[in-house]
Amino acid sequence: MRNRDKTIIKKMCEEIDVIKRIINGLSETDFLANDEKQRATVMTLINIGELVKNLNQDFRLKHNMIPWKQIAGLRDVAAHGYFILRMDEIWVYACHDLPNIEEQIKEILGNEEEIK
Repeated sequence: MRNRDKTIIKKMCEEIDVIKRIINGLSETDFLANDEKQRATVMTLINIGELVKNLNQDFRLKHNMIPWKQIAGLRDVAAHGYFILRMDEIWVYACHDLPNIEEQIKEILGNEEEIK
């Protein structure tokens, strides 16, 4: 793994942790009623998508079990079409999809550490 890719996916894990802190203790109803939490979550998702766009194509192809294109696509919609985002879908993504992505990223990092 290139050092740049490793740095990027570590940063992705940090950003996922930010989202976990933002939504910690919230119910879906609380989240949907809190514009500040929604905006903070979406901005952090934009950051994650931007990080994905900076990963080497070979890295993304090698680790194609992670939905890189969808992550980057969510960034584009969030950045350029915020008004069409459905916050209930953002909630599901933040609570269910991101933990799975984080687990996969940590597995990649763990495997890399074992190699060295």
